[in-house]
Amino acid sequence: MRPTRWRRSTHVVVGVVVLLLVAVVVAAVALNGGESGTAAAVRPAPAPATARPAVVPVAENAEAPTPDGLAAVLAPVLADPNLGRFTGRITDALTGSQIWAQGGDVPMQPASTNKVLTAAAALLTLDREGRLTTRVLTGDRPGVVVLVGGGDQTLSAAPHDVETWYRDAARIVDLADQVRRGGITATEVQVDTSLYSGPTLAPGWDPADIDGGDIAPMESVMLDGGRTQPVSVESRRSKTPALDAGRALAAALGVDPAKVTVLSSARPMAAGKELASVQSPPLMDRLRDMMNFSDNVMAESIGREVAAELRLPVSFDGASRAVLTTLEGAGVDTTGARLFDSSGLSVDDRLTANTLDEVINAAAGDDAPGLRPLVDLLPIAGGSGTLSNRYLDTEAGRAAAGYLRAKTGSLTGTNSLAGIVTDESGRVLTFALLSNEAGPSGRTALDAFAATLRSCGCRA
Repeated sequence: MRPTRWRRSTHVVVGVVVLLLVAVVVAAVALNGGESGTAAAVRPAPAPATARPAVVPVAENAEAPTPDGLAAVLAPVLADPNLGRFTGRITDALTGSQIWAQGGDVPMQPASTNKVLTAAAALLTLDREGRLTTRVLTGDRPGVVVLVGGGDQTLSAAPHDVETWYRDAARIVDLADQVRRGGITATEVQVDTSLYSGPTLAPGWDPADIDGGDIAPMESVMLDGGRTQPVSVESRRSKTPALDAGRALAAALGVDPAKVTVLSSARPMAAGKELASVQSPPLMDRLRDMMNFSDNVMAESIGREVAAELRLPVSFDGASRAVLTTLEGAGVDTTGARLFDSSGLSVDDRLTANTLDEVINAAAGDDAPGLRPLVDLLPIAGGSGTLSNRYLDTEAGRAAAGYLRAKTGSLTGTNSLAGIVTDESGRVLTFALLSNEAGPSGRTALDAFAATLRSCGCRA
């Protein structure tokens, strides 16, 4: 039996609208000259200016849009043919009541809004401060060292004086330093990737996306998310990420890179003596990278962490099952969901607007505190992440900038958004919008639809 839906409380979405109130006071100095030219008198200075930043809850008595009023205002933007095949749902965050929907139960290609589910499952199952450990162990012969992948895709080959791609990432050079301090003279490096199982590319992925910079083959150790040039967002990814990591360790140890081999993923994890270890940034930092920059490699890694926690295969299939199982256990209706990865890059993924909106709506309320950080992980329209350069080109868009937060999704012919918006009355709405078979300006049309929610005045 499915758990009852989360109850709403009157403190919904505390922290959705953050108002920084800064009073700037300039002291006016007046000089009073007497008839006889006596010295001027200075008035007492006012009290020093103070800043009172605060997280302010939205008004509980703000009027919610009516279904008829919202439908009437949305009709013109809904008529844009560039939306293609379009479904969506809009819900009142305070009550959890649906206000508007179109095909909300129709499975659609979600693109990267799938990451909303991955993030939610991670928040519900994993330690937010949890870190992943990459180790170096002794091998089966003297001089052989084994780099054991722990799923940390942020590991970097950058030297100590060079900034890493991911903030506060672990470094290969630190592993090498620890090995040397242990008195080991390495002559050969092996790489153990047995933590992950199954194929390295998901069904529905285009191998061309590796060179395009969107993904790398999923192996349990790689450098900078598999980027071959971790100084550019356009960097292509490596086709051999685990081998690259092993070669980087070899170079740091002064070992011939030709003497690096990757152990079969079916082989049991190496059980030698530990020589060195480094740790990834905490889960929340990795979730922030995943959501703000729509990092596909990070999403696949985190999905596998959820699978491991649920004792499922640490694979694409295991991760997809783990995410859906976690959300179903939390009361989310996943009817129609069909997932082949944790990132949404697969063209075979399907989700409904109802499922996406239920997750966002739960995060915006008070009765699922484990999901509350999801709201803060959503990019801000016109301000951060994948929305930093959107909602700035039109009057309606600018009106929504800063008040709308959403996870974006984009594939060929597909655009999607799932997030929250505070309308002009102070009412918070959650939404999930999915556009498949979109026209050439489909993303602009989708943004226009979402921006309308900010200033619609839909109370008629």
